[in-house]
Amino acid sequence: MNFVTTKDGTQIFYKDWGSGQPVVFSHGWPLDADAWDPQMLFLVQKGYRVIAHDRRGHGRSAQPSHGNEMDTYADDLAAVIEALDLKGATLVGHSTGGGEIAHYVGRHGTKRVAKMVLIGAVPPLMLKTEANPTGLPMSVFEGIRSSTASNRSQFFKELAVPFYGYNRPNAKVEQGVIDEFWREGMLGSVLGQYECIKQFSEVDYTSDLEKIDVPTLILHGDADQIVPIDDAGRKSAKIVKNATLKVYPGAPHGMCTTEADRVNADLLEFLQS
Repeated sequence: MNFVTTKDGTQIFYKDWGSGQPVVFSHGWPLDADAWDPQMLFLVQKGYRVIAHDRRGHGRSAQPSHGNEMDTYADDLAAVIEALDLKGATLVGHSTGGGEIAHYVGRHGTKRVAKMVLIGAVPPLMLKTEANPTGLPMSVFEGIRSSTASNRSQFFKELAVPFYGYNRPNAKVEQGVIDEFWREGMLGSVLGQYECIKQFSEVDYTSDLEKIDVPTLILHGDADQIVPIDDAGRKSAKIVKNATLKVYPGAPHGMCTTEADRVNADLLEFLQS
């Protein structure tokens, strides 16, 4: 297994397949790098080098009681990128991972980055505040915290249903997808996952988005029940310079799985452009 050891001694697991132009993936909560399997398998077969890491406290990475916040997540990503000496990379982030790659740019710039892709991503800010009146109320995130703390196994099984849009009329429910969501979630640290909730809900990524100076593709489903498009994708597209927004009609939050063929095609087209 491949690990990078960060400055604070935390081991970050990553997978690194293929050669050629690098594409680096950052996963959503509470998942791990395996959430990117459809995209990584597709792109490595198209001649790209694909890299994905498990965020600290998630998946196969270490489970420290410190550093479970976005500054450190971004620095962990930087540690992987620098350890592998990646240049001209395309950073792809889903959900919380979208915040992570945006904050990476905010802290480390784009000297190693050629392009960015935000998919169902949490920026600019999910929480309802005076400055962000259309956001989600704190009670939503307190509910996620409570459910994670009390019985995350059952919660993850229930959360997978709206995550993949399986609660919509005529949805084709795939039990294997729900099982995989649960498996990835339960592999992580309950402490790391609990502390990460604040990072995808309360962190304002506006200043990070403003620092993105490379071509950026934003993909978002208009039926996303986890990260509503009006509060996220559409707002980010107005903030990021050189951003292109593609709306997926009827697509849920977990669109990298449910709409994998279309996501893969859009990624390939963007990489080749």
